[in-house]
Amino acid sequence: MKLIVGLGNPGIEYQFTPHNLGFLTLDRVAERCGVEIGNRRSRALTAKATIGSEEVLLAKPETYMNLSGMSVRELLEELQLRPEQDVLVVYDELDLPFGAIRVRPRGGPAGHNGMKSILAALGTEEFARVRLGIGPERKPADGARYVTTPFRRAQLKAVDELLDRAADAVEVIVKEGVAAAMNRFNRRPETGEEAVESE
Repeated sequence: MKLIVGLGNPGIEYQFTPHNLGFLTLDRVAERCGVEIGNRRSRALTAKATIGSEEVLLAKPETYMNLSGMSVRELLEELQLRPEQDVLVVYDELDLPFGAIRVRPRGGPAGHNGMKSILAALGTEEFARVRLGIGPERKPADGARYVTTPFRRAQLKAVDELLDRAADAVEVIVKEGVAAAMNRFNRRPETGEEAVESE
């Protein structure tokens, strides 16, 4: 079994905000799998699903973003899974341009509080992640406010397209592995060129 975690904040006021792209991606994956993420376990809303031939548990921590690691650690212990081969985390990334996707096999939190919590709880950076770019053209004066402000109507089409590609990336990782997904998705959305980024 694989544990696929989407990061976000519970509550209707946060539902369609940049910081909840992890939640929204898991909802898109669940929809494709014909399941609903509604079971409560280990401080998360969860659903069992099958992607390809792999059984997965989709999980949306209900601890609020900054405490996501508590739920992820409990789920790993309950399911007896290992981060380096069984965990995939999907989350928003302010340092990436809006619409970009970066698949990585490991890494630091890059200022993301949810990832900081998970890294601290698991004690390792060795787990796969899908980072979804939410960065505007101009850096916002208040990053915390920007990530928790609902998307504008003009952004919704682009958000929908990003969620489709993010769900595609999750499926490729589960079916074919991280390397295959990196080759396919780590490109600039406008040009298709290979993206170069710093740690």
